This record gives sequence, structure tokens and C-alpha cells, in this order.
Amino acid sequence: MAKRKISEVAAASIRGSETKPTKKTKPAIPPKSQTHPKKAIADEEFFLQIVTGSYDRVLHGLIATVKPQGQASFVDTFLFTAHPSAIRCVALSAPSAPIPGQEQKVLLASGSTDPKINIYNISAHPPKRRDGDEMASAALRPILENSKNRELGAYNPHDSTVTKLVFPTRSKLISASEDSTIAVAKTRNWEPMSIIKAPIPKAQGRPSGDTAPLGGTPAGVNDFAVHPSMKLLISVSKGERCMRLWNLLTGKKAAVLNFSRDLLQDVGEGRHSSGEGRKVVWGAAVGGQDCEEFAVGFDRNIAVFGMDSLPRCRVMPDSRVKIHNFEYVAMSDESESSLIAVATEDGRIVICSTKEADLTQPERTADAQVKELPTAKLVAQIGGKDAGVTGRVKDFNIIKREETQGTVFYLVCGSSDGNIRLWKVSEKELKASETADKTVQLGSLVGSYDTNNRITCTAAFAMIPRPDDVVDSDEELMQELEKEDAAESDEEEA
Repeated sequence: MAKRKISEVAAASIRGSETKPTKKTKPAIPPKSQTHPKKAIADEEFFLQIVTGSYDRVLHGLIATVKPQGQASFVDTFLFTAHPSAIRCVALSAPSAPIPGQEQKVLLASGSTDPKINIYNISAHPPKRRDGDEMASAALRPILENSKNRELGAYNPHDSTVTKLVFPTRSKLISASEDSTIAVAKTRNWEPMSIIKAPIPKAQGRPSGDTAPLGGTPAGVNDFAVHPSMKLLISVSKGERCMRLWNLLTGKKAAVLNFSRDLLQDVGEGRHSSGEGRKVVWGAAVGGQDCEEFAVGFDRNIAVFGMDSLPRCRVMPDSRVKIHNFEYVAMSDESESSLIAVATEDGRIVICSTKEADLTQPERTADAQVKELPTAKLVAQIGGKDAGVTGRVKDFNIIKREETQGTVFYLVCGSSDGNIRLWKVSEKELKASETADKTVQLGSLVGSYDTNNRITCTAAFAMIPRPDDVVDSDEELMQELEKEDAAESDEEEA
């Protein structure tokens, strides 16, 4: 990373063409838990591990069992009082490599308003049901604990609130904080490999009666996104009307792209708005071509940029509804669709198409100097008032799965009212909605669960079926031995 010395810079700027690296590198492989073979598999019961963070300082883990009939049941697996204040972000790594006789594990990281990052080990397999679980299932809130879910320790690379956590690979954790630093660490020994220091913006436009203390003006990294090649990183910060590109091979700044006044006006950032980017996401290639894009989210709209750093379109048709999160939908390789899912304040997941052919061009005005951005096509929505959902969707995750009917997407949505809703949408429905004349209401509600906590963030992955040769834990072995001893004593008494 930053400590390595290299002769050539792999990527110098978004505006310029990417230089070819001297060594061939493979693109980052997505977590195995969210990728499945293209071949259709028989519909069978499968499990989703869901983790939620909340204002109530609680990390809540639950397993959703999705049955072939299309209904889901939920059980609690762990409940950690992780931090002394509200949890801001959580992240899950890819499962560990399979080893005969051992369980695969997933790393869970959580960040809060304190600088500490907690690290946990989560089992990648659904827990084994035992005889004593019948009583737990009969409770008001079913419980199915796993002894492999435990805390590993804490990691302290920052001096302020942790704002973003990402596992780009199993071996690395990247974190951002309000102290304007981005830290990269090895998960093997949790030693920092590199610390990127973003500049602290100067206080501009502060009111004359501002009572903020020295150094108390808005600062810090809001969000970042790692390019699939693992060489580039884009960050957006507080108090800055720009985004920054970082070279992960050197840990140095590669470029700065300022947001123009026209762009900010198109996305609903007025004169008295901060104009800062809230979130940034890299898009995938469209139709197998080398056509990539990335999206920068603001308070009430999203701007999509091409690899030439020029804005291509805005996602939302208007800026009346606040945006909380957005992600690109990973369609099949043969598909030419470019869809982005947006979580809104009014309880909807809006699906928009950013494909060039689906963009709506703005009407011409008398002032030729005013150039408005095209608008993405609103193709479908999930939830909302039509589905009986009115509370804001604070965060959501998309799980892709191959079934007999084709590719299916499961959306895990966490609302501020504490409800987890699991929606199911097929890829065929998404493709059909692209050609429809009006916005289509999609998605079937598979199940919902009330966590009784005000959710701030979520993470989820599809659990791996438990291998038959996995050795049980010491506690399970002791319980089996006790049962055998009790059975032998009963036989002797008889």
C-alpha cells in the first residue's frame, strides 16, 4: 500500500486514461456468500444471516430461514452490547477458506461515535439444532445461539467517530473516520498497512454567531468506495464540494474533482446547502463491456459520473424525498441493464435505469448557458405506501441467488422503526419493468421481524450449508457426552 515503492503509478487520475499496470492483477472477487453458480439449483430451504446496528448500542444478529414456499421465519442468534453510543456502520468479510473438518467463519466489524472498532467472529454455517432448542423456539422471540459467534477484540486506528467500514477482501479492512483519515489494516494481525490523510477543509460560510469550539467545524470522511481493481479509491468528505481519488498502491492523492454549481443545483443542493457528497458507489460493467460508472449521493439526489469524470445523469426525477442509501443491482452478465436501487425517506426502494437509452433529456431553455442533466428512468419501486410501508428505509442489502425460476434478488431492508423486511424480486420482473410505460410495483414480502431497536445500519450474507465432516465445538461434545452418560445410568437403573 502506501509503504510500497513502485516505479509506475497504476492510476493517476479519473480524467486521464488509466495506465496499464506492469503486472497483471485479477479483479477483486466478491464474497462467496453472495455469488452462486449460474446453473439453476433446486429450490430448497436456505438461510440468511442478518446483522443490524442501532441507536441503542446493540449489535443484533438474526437468521432468516427462507422456505421453498416463499415464507421466512426469523430467530435471534446473538445480541452484543458493542459500543457505549450509537452504532454508525457494520461490515462483513468474505467467508474463510474451507478446511476439512472445520467451520468457515466471517469477520464482523462495527463502528460507532467512539473511535473503537469492534471485531467479531461469525459462523458462516447455520447453527445445529439440539434437543434443548424446542424451549427456545416456543418463546415469544425464538432463540438459536451459536457458540462460534464471539468477540475477538478491538482495533483503534482513529481518533474520532468511525463513519465507514469495508472488507474489500478477506485479508484487509478499510475504515474511515471524522478525523479525516482512511486506514487500511491486515486482518491477520490487525497492523495498519497505510493511513491516508484527507485534508481538513477550511471553515467557509459559518454564521457570525457560530459557537463551535476550535476545530469543531464540520470535518471528516463521509464515505469511500474501492474500485474492483483494488487500485483506486474515491472519497467524499464533510465541508467539501468535491470528491477525491486516491491511489491505493502509493496511498497518495491522484486527483480532485470539484462539483460545479450547475451540478449541485440539479441534485437539489441550493445556496444554503452544504453541497458535500454523502455516499459514493462504483458501478459494474454494462453488457460485458469496459463501460464503468460511479455514483455520488447527496442529501436528496444522486449524480452518476462516467470514467471521464463528467456527470452523465441524475437518478431521481426531483429532490423532494431524502435519500438514505443506494446500491447498484448486479444483473446477469448477458444483460445490458444498469440498474441502481435507492432507499428513500418514504419507505420505498426505487429502481432506476442509468442506461444511455433510458435517460430522459431535459427540455431546452432560453438560456443556453444553463445545462441540466438528463434524468434516469424510474422503472420500478419496492415497498412504499402501496405495500403498507411508510417509515424510512435506513439501510438495505441485496443478496443474489440462483433458483429454478432463474436469478432472484432478496432485499434485506432495515427501517428506523426497528422492522426488518425481506423482499423477493426476480430478474425477469426487473427486465420486464424496464420496457414498461409506467413505474411498476415489484417485490413480494417474504417476511418481517421487529428488532425493538432503532436501526441505523444493516449487513447480510447467504449462509453456507453445514458440511457433514465439521467437528462440533467442545461445548457440543460435552453435552453429547453428558447425554450418553445419563442414558447409560438410566439403563443401569432399569
